[in-house]
Amino acid sequence: MPDSPELDSIRERQHPRVAANLPAEVKGPGMIRQAVAEDISLAGLRVLGLRAPVGQSLTVALALPGDRRLQLRCSVVRQEPTGVALEFDGLDWDDLFALARFLHPRLP
Repeated sequence: MPDSPELDSIRERQHPRVAANLPAEVKGPGMIRQAVAEDISLAGLRVLGLRAPVGQSLTVALALPGDRRLQLRCSVVRQEPTGVALEFDGLDWDDLFALARFLHPRLP
């Protein structure tokens, strides 16, 4: 069942997004692409400059400023005109804490 605007709104309230604009390397079946992580939350991220089908599994590598480089397993949940929305397929504790350190000072 496709996501609805109401469901997207609920997800955003549960996991606020913050602007990231971080370089990202995206790997999938038969492809490696350089892209930009436009925004990020504890649930996922939006990647600009990437086309991939909904449901596609990808690995996104990105370095958080002043912290560690993350290797994140994701699934494409939505295609957008400028890129794709990705949902994390699970975060280990170290990645979760690194994301929290990045997000916390940037939240409104």
